[in-house]
Amino acid sequence: WYRTWWAYLLYALAIGVLLFGIRRYDLRRQLAKAEAVRLQELDAVKTRLYTNITHEFRTPLTVILGEAAQLEKQAGEKQKGGLAAIRRQGRQLLNLVNQMLDLAKVEAGSMRVNSIQNNVVLFLKYLLESFHSLADGRNIELRFETDTSEFWMDYDPDKLQKIVSNLLSNAVKFTPEKGRVTLRVQTGNRLVVQVGDTGKGIPPEKLPFIFDRFYQADDSATRQAEGTGIGLTLTKELVQLLGGRIGVESRPGEGATFTVTLPVTRMAERREFEPEDFFPENLEIAPEAETLPGALPADKPRSAADRSRLLLVEDNPDVVRYMASLLAADYQVYQAPNGKEGLKSALRLVPDIIISDVMMPEMDGFELCRILKSDERTSHIPIILLTAKADHASKIEGLTRGADVYLPKPFERDELLVRLEKLIELRRRLQERYADFAHSAKNGQPEASDPEAQFLQKVVRIVEAQIGDENFDMPQLCRALHMSRSNLFRKLKALTGKSATDFIRTFRLEKAKELLETTDMNVTEVGYAVGFGSPNYFSRVFQEAYGVAPSAVRKG
Repeated sequence: WYRTWWAYLLYALAIGVLLFGIRRYDLRRQLAKAEAVRLQELDAVKTRLYTNITHEFRTPLTVILGEAAQLEKQAGEKQKGGLAAIRRQGRQLLNLVNQMLDLAKVEAGSMRVNSIQNNVVLFLKYLLESFHSLADGRNIELRFETDTSEFWMDYDPDKLQKIVSNLLSNAVKFTPEKGRVTLRVQTGNRLVVQVGDTGKGIPPEKLPFIFDRFYQADDSATRQAEGTGIGLTLTKELVQLLGGRIGVESRPGEGATFTVTLPVTRMAERREFEPEDFFPENLEIAPEAETLPGALPADKPRSAADRSRLLLVEDNPDVVRYMASLLAADYQVYQAPNGKEGLKSALRLVPDIIISDVMMPEMDGFELCRILKSDERTSHIPIILLTAKADHASKIEGLTRGADVYLPKPFERDELLVRLEKLIELRRRLQERYADFAHSAKNGQPEASDPEAQFLQKVVRIVEAQIGDENFDMPQLCRALHMSRSNLFRKLKALTGKSATDFIRTFRLEKAKELLETTDMNVTEVGYAVGFGSPNYFSRVFQEAYGVAPSAVRKG
């Protein structure tokens, strides 16, 4: 029977059905794979858009907070309260922006743990202290309870601060006046941190959902405190990133207690506790620090000759206007609208200092910084990267590209001015170091790895090779270095405090002094040997430089 025609037909049908099934399965698998890829790409696009939009919030916040601070200093008593409220609300918006960025980074898997080994009990106690001004304003008692005053372990200060700060701020927000918020720390094989309050508590049916994004336990139109439902979601994600777990217990009318449990290890670098290392001055919940007298540049405008040249590379007109209002009294401010124009301006002006944004059209701040620091015409210029990209990876990239300071937006006016003043001071020290370079170069003192020392050594080698040519001056040196007169003038002026002509003359005199002290050549021969065509002129400038006649050095 298996050789009959209907048997062969059944065989063909069975094979056809099998092939059809295989093909259909393969199509379904391909469609599922394509859908997964599409969803992954869509999620990546949404995350990128979400992150970029959130980054863009920081630029207008810079202007809002900065202008409010400026106006607050000039306003009368009646206006100060309103301006303080603008700054307070701006800082709250900044805190929300930071939470959104952190949540996006955690979900994208791009947030890294940077642990140190430190006394975690002291860290948490100091963190609780920063909430006293907020709690005192609502007549809320803060308590700190611990089973030991010192417990060293590995922890990430930034992540732990965000976790506990979120829990404490929530506890203070939802605790009525004359209530109590307690921070308990239990040590041992695991670190247990509890934040409890005496508020109205959380209904049992809502407890399973409070860590969901955008969920709010109190979603009524008359809820007690504002919120977005991001804080606890971020807190849970950060706790899990640190290898811990978080839970909550609550009874309506008796408050709530959040418990964070973290593993204890001791493998990271051991560091002493320094509050300023872990708690930035612009911590939203902390009282503002007073400005120390004498820490800032003088308020009265300086003359043009006394003001350093500052190049501002920024594409936002409002930020440019605000920055110009801050800096015009103390600096000659030049502006470029993007990185490409900023590069042209830097090469043309050779300013004393550069402030640049990172996210710009044409060329970003990272690339601008890299090019300027690798070009010997501009490698000496201090660069401040002022940017909305405040994450750790961007900061490391900026510093790697050669930035001297990486300052996130929104920035504090006083901090920016102090940073600028310190960089200008460092440049003055650089001038002092290289002021007598002609003498130190012969003794091999400058380090070969220093790019500025290498540039000056290059200049010295060129001048030394042409030292007998009395016609060798700045134009010939410019051609040998392939630099314009203005670029060479500003580069040497920034490094040594001398113009190119003064530098060449100083080197000739140093060489002349060396020949007078070590050879039998007479004064006239030495003068001609180092490029002075007139013996009388040589004697006069030598005496002006060293206070003695060349003949006196020769006799010695």
